[in-house]
Amino acid sequence: GAALTLGEQVAVLPIMIPEIILAIALMALFTLMGLPFGMLTLVMAHVVFCVPYIFITVKGRLASLDPGLQEAARDLGATPLKVLGTITLPLAMPAIVSGCLLAFAMSMDDFVISFFVNGSETNTLPLKIYSSVKVGVPPHVNALCTLMLFVVFMIVGLSQLWQSGALRRARACRRRPLLGVAGDGAAG
Repeated sequence: GAALTLGEQVAVLPIMIPEIILAIALMALFTLMGLPFGMLTLVMAHVVFCVPYIFITVKGRLASLDPGLQEAARDLGATPLKVLGTITLPLAMPAIVSGCLLAFAMSMDDFVISFFVNGSETNTLPLKIYSSVKVGVPPHVNALCTLMLFVVFMIVGLSQLWQSGALRRARACRRRPLLGVAGDGAAG
């Protein structure tokens, strides 16, 4: 593959750095900036460490797109914004969604970074679970985890149903005869 540019190297750096080092560095940075630890620092830290997951999946999809589609749209008079909205974005949407879901899963699972940049008024589920392990996990945490697992199974099931329906529709469209094609007597 091609070498990464400096911007790409910076974008994927949080994946390459051990999580404990990243957490300490973010804590030191927020302290130097004078930011009070709380929801703002928690969100900023999670954005920093989740962006690479989205970047990598979307970059991979964009690299595999056929540039001829965009060129054809521009040749037919589409503006760059129209090409982005009607060609590029719809083709990249599965990668954007999967990158966001991966980032969400990584963020929901993160304990180390949350521990270092969290304030006294904010709490995340991993921090709550870890702090309650010493005294016993309360039933509502178990119920919440079960609910989250159920939601994930429902999303996967609905996604499979949607994909199988889209596949059936695509097959049905291919089986229909083309009307008005030259040579079939309808066009002259």
